[in-house]
Amino acid sequence: MIIPIKVIFGFMKKLFTAIILCLIVSSTFAQPKPAFKVVPLGVYGGSDESNLSAYMLAPVSSNAYICLDAGTLHAGIEKAVSNRVFTVPADTILKRYIKGYCISHPHLDHLAGMVINSPDDAPKNIYALPYTIGVLRDNYFTWKSWANFGSEGDKPVLNKYHYIPLVPSAKTSLENTTMTAQAFVLSHGNPYESTAFLVANNGNYMLYLGDTGADEIEKSTRLHELWQYIAPLIKNHTLKGMMIEVSFPDEQPVKLLFGHLTPHLLMQEMTTLGKLTGTEAMRNFPVVITHIKPAGHHEAEIKKQLITQNALGLKLVMPVQGKLLEF
Repeated sequence: MIIPIKVIFGFMKKLFTAIILCLIVSSTFAQPKPAFKVVPLGVYGGSDESNLSAYMLAPVSSNAYICLDAGTLHAGIEKAVSNRVFTVPADTILKRYIKGYCISHPHLDHLAGMVINSPDDAPKNIYALPYTIGVLRDNYFTWKSWANFGSEGDKPVLNKYHYIPLVPSAKTSLENTTMTAQAFVLSHGNPYESTAFLVANNGNYMLYLGDTGADEIEKSTRLHELWQYIAPLIKNHTLKGMMIEVSFPDEQPVKLLFGHLTPHLLMQEMTTLGKLTGTEAMRNFPVVITHIKPAGHHEAEIKKQLITQNALGLKLVMPVQGKLLEF
């Protein structure tokens, strides 16, 4: 039987179309849509006052952001506007897009931008552990060092920023957003403390860690306790990424770490986490490297050490000020 050429071409066209559709569907399932967007307003851990720790986080479909730390605000917002991450003026982003601040600890490189910009900001909440709120109230927002824009402390209280003290591991709604946050205590130069924030939205999570030392150096179990909590979220793929500091290269003497991580110490902690999740779950898991200290020009060295020691196959992300990230 001879099959007409027209029939053959028709069959091939349908087959080709079916193959293309299968590839599109397969690609769609292989690459799930992002759940969160992150705008780094500042990525360093010192020296450059125009680029200090601050990250805007929101669900991908929303412009209701929470700011995770606030070392730099204005300069970072202007950088994001120039990169066309936002199409509205910087003033609108500060006053309307940022709905509140999650402050990990009261060191200046994590909150100076918020303090300096407070006269121009809109009323909003500051979410932090009681220790951090106490330092803000008693040392920064006082009429001796700065006008008291807080909701407690020296009179008159201007009440622009409302303090929300967090209870460790308890879920707290982030007002004027659809997100919640849980705070976990970190050790930052024992006995001093910092905070990790686990932010949730619609069943998805992002983890941000303020400054932290390794458990081995800090003589602590803070990180191990956090890894135990988040391990199930990594295994079921609902934790979309982690933001964690690496301040110094491996050559930094232990006595000069001051509660910070090196590439070796980070990978040591990731190995501990991998034992809880299974190593396969850690492959391509996004880890954003924050808080590199620019003094000494060790950034390239730190990146090289991280890549060399990345035996777990983590997806290492080096944030750039004002450049959008999605997870």
